[in-house]
Amino acid sequence: MKAKRIDALSASLRRKKDFAFISALRQKYPSAEMYLVGGIIRDTLLKRNSKDYDFVVRNIPLRALQRVLKSLGTVNLVGRTFGVLKFLPKRSLLNEPIDIALPRTDHSFGTGGYRDVKTQSNPQLPIEDDLLRRDFTVNALALNLGTGKLIDPSGGLIDLAKKTLKTVGDPIERFHEDFTRILRCIRFACQLNFAIDPKTLKAIPKLVHHLKERRDGKFIVPREMIAHEIIKAFVADPVRAFDLVADMGIVHQLMPELEKMKKCPQPANFHREGDVWVHTRLALSILSSPVYRRQFGMGGVNAEIVFGTLFHDLGKPYTIQTPKKDGTDRIRFNNHDTVGAELALTIMKRLSFSVFPKTNDFLHIDPERIAWIIRYHLVGYRNDIDVMRETTVEKYFVNPLFPSESLIKVQYADTAATIHQNGKADFTSFRKILKRVGKIKKTGKKAAVPPLLDGNDVMHTLHMPPGPTIGLRLTRGKNVSMFFFQSILPIDLVLLYKRTLKMGLLF
Repeated sequence: MKAKRIDALSASLRRKKDFAFISALRQKYPSAEMYLVGGIIRDTLLKRNSKDYDFVVRNIPLRALQRVLKSLGTVNLVGRTFGVLKFLPKRSLLNEPIDIALPRTDHSFGTGGYRDVKTQSNPQLPIEDDLLRRDFTVNALALNLGTGKLIDPSGGLIDLAKKTLKTVGDPIERFHEDFTRILRCIRFACQLNFAIDPKTLKAIPKLVHHLKERRDGKFIVPREMIAHEIIKAFVADPVRAFDLVADMGIVHQLMPELEKMKKCPQPANFHREGDVWVHTRLALSILSSPVYRRQFGMGGVNAEIVFGTLFHDLGKPYTIQTPKKDGTDRIRFNNHDTVGAELALTIMKRLSFSVFPKTNDFLHIDPERIAWIIRYHLVGYRNDIDVMRETTVEKYFVNPLFPSESLIKVQYADTAATIHQNGKADFTSFRKILKRVGKIKKTGKKAAVPPLLDGNDVMHTLHMPPGPTIGLRLTRGKNVSMFFFQSILPIDLVLLYKRTLKMGLLF
């Protein structure tokens, strides 16, 4: 079965015009050896779709390789000592260039910075030496395109069969070469549903503090790379990612605000499932459950929904009031939605969560959109949706200007994870929301342009008590709101409007 998959991969390379460079190089340089390496070999053997084409070419000098490829398409050299070429064939249908490299060795400076490595290419270097510089055994595989032989110097095939993620060589040494590999380990474990080798797993907590280490005022591991790995891990498997980043100390180092959710009590009559941490984990588990798929289809969940769920109750530990301490009738979390939105915004900006482009619908995060979801995740629950005006319902739930659909999905996860005294979740309010939204959608009527702010926004932003002054300020801002809507993107517009409000320029 393994041989059939590899044969099918080789046949597809021969068929596709984008890979005609393989035969061209072979004709020009008969002694050349060409290898397909890394993730695509792993994914082919696991029967996973992949377009991660990386090649290593032996016995051809770099300049000669460049010349041949340049005659077949566009070539860009990524560092002369790296010996890596980005190649896009003429009239290619590929979305990204193909990586074609000479065999390389790495010599780490021992700082853990991913750039703090001296990489030296050598066309005569054995392919085994190139593979032994890689991160994990399951990624240190190569297919000889001439002989069809699989090259596996570190036991990657055995680890694939065991579904185990293990570093190539000593994990402390391998992680010290590049601390980003710690997060890549978490990400691969979530994406592949692999166990992490005990020795590899044991090394992570010892080194995780380096993820926030600085040198000369700059982070050793760029925040964008941290965000890249964390987002991919959580989207692949929300609960596994949640457990791993907590157990390995990554939450403590990078998102310490989350730790307060642990042992933060909730009223037992509404939250039999446990504290805020347990509730959040249960909500994340709902996102990959059969009941969620029945409700919303098989399309999966994107980063906006996952992190909206992760952060939705983040404000609770910071706003908790108890009968014993504060004299309340029960445990309460007044304004936790607003406080949580600001805390989440701080985390996402600190860790550069907007790293993926807007064109990537699945992984892109706009921190302001997620903050909006958190801020309004109780709309329709705190206030009965049956008595809400139609324009208000449209504003939150049928609004192309805001993440209304993601809001509904986060509310579903929150509801399903809120276990009452009878041991069940109560979907009464959620069903009312769906019913009301469904009626509006059936009319086919476009949602009216909603006001940028409501009275709650004014009170939260200016820290004002309820009263007639709130309505006066909203009325004075109405014309400004309509003007802004014609020229600025919605979330940016809200930010600008609120800043203007704080500065007192509108009123």
